[in-house]
Amino acid sequence: MTVAIETVFKRYEIKYLITEEQCEKLKALFQPYMKGDEYGNSTIRNVYFDTPSYLLIRNSIEKPVYKEKLRLRSYGSTTSDTTVFLEVKKKYKGVVYKRRISLKEKEAIDYVYGRAKLPDSQISREIDYFLSYYRELIPRVVISYEREAFYSRTDHTFRMTFDKNVLYRQEDLSLESGVYGKQILPKGLVLMEIKTAYAIPLWLTSFLSANKIYKISFSKYGTAYMDILTESKKEKK
Repeated sequence: MTVAIETVFKRYEIKYLITEEQCEKLKALFQPYMKGDEYGNSTIRNVYFDTPSYLLIRNSIEKPVYKEKLRLRSYGSTTSDTTVFLEVKKKYKGVVYKRRISLKEKEAIDYVYGRAKLPDSQISREIDYFLSYYRELIPRVVISYEREAFYSRTDHTFRMTFDKNVLYRQEDLSLESGVYGKQILPKGLVLMEIKTAYAIPLWLTSFLSANKIYKISFSKYGTAYMDILTESKKEKK
């Protein structure tokens, strides 16, 4: 097994729901300050792993001081030989910590199911511990969305992303499958995320204030899970 890249992120992630019109105005405003990142416009696909009883997401939506999740991510269509990212994402007192390893999709699945090992490293040891602590992890939900991503021309730790067409499904739980599912964002809205290790620039805070845009608490997986519960209750009636 060949691990290509290991990455560690530590930052704040602040979310906003904005209209498509506000999104276009903001992108026009920040041209002097921001530029498209390496993935630019992409269709992100995620497989979220959880226990059969959805323990991880149930803990998360209770808003504890500490929470964590495991997902497999691609930035476009994949095959079993496509390089993807296996990520452990943790949040403690509002700060997000993400440990990411890139490897082939088949290798990632074999590793999660205990059929293979990762080369020893700090990140692989953290993921090993995660898998040993949360036993019986299985793919539970696929979430996909169209993303535009940008980073600051002067500070590469400052990023902004815009997600739309956010879909989830509980079947066909593979990154190799097509993009389809149930919509979880209201029509005409875009999920904007600010990712920063430091402060938000003045030009952005002025725009948010002038347009009465306020941060929200929003989890794609959490929203999908709540919809799954709602649909389950309907079926039992």
